[in-house]
Amino acid sequence: MDQVVVPFLDVLPAPMRDPVLFAIPFFLLLLALEWTAARRLAHVEAGEGWEEGDRRPPPGAFHTPDARASISMGLVSIATMGAWKFLALLGYVAIYAYLAPWHLPADRWYTWVIALVGVDLLFYVYHRMAHRVQVVWATHQAHHSSEYFNLATALRQKWNNSGEVLLWIPLPLLGVPPWLVFFSFSISLIYQFWIHTERIGKLPAPIEFVFNTPSHHRVHHGMDPEYLDKNYGGILIIWDRLFGTFCEEKFRPRYGLTKPVDTYNIWRLQTHEYLAIARDVAKARNWRERLGYIFGPPGWQPAPAGAPTPAPARD
Repeated sequence: MDQVVVPFLDVLPAPMRDPVLFAIPFFLLLLALEWTAARRLAHVEAGEGWEEGDRRPPPGAFHTPDARASISMGLVSIATMGAWKFLALLGYVAIYAYLAPWHLPADRWYTWVIALVGVDLLFYVYHRMAHRVQVVWATHQAHHSSEYFNLATALRQKWNNSGEVLLWIPLPLLGVPPWLVFFSFSISLIYQFWIHTERIGKLPAPIEFVFNTPSHHRVHHGMDPEYLDKNYGGILIIWDRLFGTFCEEKFRPRYGLTKPVDTYNIWRLQTHEYLAIARDVAKARNWRERLGYIFGPPGWQPAPAGAPTPAPARD
């Protein structure tokens, strides 16, 4: 079946057809506007004044080294994501060509709905797994490492997209054209940029009920116990409502990791969790512990030696 190509993209080299690349100038413009507003409003919102590096900055504040680290990680992620997408494309094309029982037509509206909703649902699945499985959390935690929440934080992206590209496999298997899978994920990524801000309060109730919004995503980035492991949605928040992971914003979150890394070195921010897993596996006493350190939830620890085995839960 012929692939439908967006006409104005057809004249460009293949590497330049990713919608995220076209969105970068708008990312930078919005980032500059928010940064300017933050600098002008910081002294008003802080009450007694605020300086970069304070432990509790006012809403929407920017800290220059932190923002620089976020932007640098985003620039590197463009290259790493491109590499992962290229590897995934080879597999997706094979799955689509040889295993898919049918090929959905790319010029039909329902194929686009399946692709966009499918990517969003699978993003929810991946995102929830990234917070509950230690080895996947190692790829994702860098995005949560900033103690600030602004549009620069949105660019603090991971460099290892292997988990996501594996989760997208059902889509080409269902006959969604591989290029449309990537296009849909790019739309999701672009959408999620604007929700990383404290400059937008709660939106009208119907929007807040269906879509992921800045209010919902502030909760997701909060390190407060009430907010941990909540609001995993990408574009739609309905998955969280359906599967019991939704939490409304009740107070301003504290952002960052529960165990801060305290560095702006982008290599350390991306790799420190892998090294921690390696150290834990090296000290493990048996295979159960090794597997627990790798596939258990973040912070998993084995029961102390000689501790009684917990009694099974009873109804």
